[in-house]
Amino acid sequence: MKIYGDLQSGNCYKLKLLCALLEIPHEWIDIDIQAGDTQSKAFLTKNPNGRVPLLELDNGNLLAESNAILCYLATGTDLLPVDQFENAKVLEWLFFEQYSHEPYIAVRRSIRHVQGMPTERVAEFDAKEAGGLKALAFMEACLSESAYLVGNKLTIADIALYAYTHVADEAGFNLKQYPAILAWVDRVQASPHFFAMPA
Repeated sequence: MKIYGDLQSGNCYKLKLLCALLEIPHEWIDIDIQAGDTQSKAFLTKNPNGRVPLLELDNGNLLAESNAILCYLATGTDLLPVDQFENAKVLEWLFFEQYSHEPYIAVRRSIRHVQGMPTERVAEFDAKEAGGLKALAFMEACLSESAYLVGNKLTIADIALYAYTHVADEAGFNLKQYPAILAWVDRVQASPHFFAMPA
């Protein structure tokens, strides 16, 4: 199978991390978002939404949206609980990540770290701070009570949230204020076959 992605994107990196942890054979196809690769005719033929990551299976089936791909690849493994309630809790975190976390922390990181804080986006950067702080505070409270986000073992909920949380300092957030998050980051990074996001 092939995964099209840009490893500077946390949404793409989370899939690379999952494949490393589960030792899933795949071909990684680098896509440069900033260079406009996702808007090329060839890529838009595969994903008209013009976004990565994108999974292309051996049979030609295509699957977009990072958390949908996480669920697909983790089905049948220890990283996606079979228990109905725990499975729903994983989904709860995946929805939180895309609705209450990524729009603030990932966007601020992109503006500051990837784009170099262009003047026309400073106001947007500032406006995203409160949402990011709220998301981190919620995670800190939950991780103060549990070693991982769902139960006491690693799941794709942790992989999804780790992707942008561990680089939240690049978005202007001081993670030293969140000891439970930092301890959780260390636990994730201690996982066998861990793959670090390229600098």
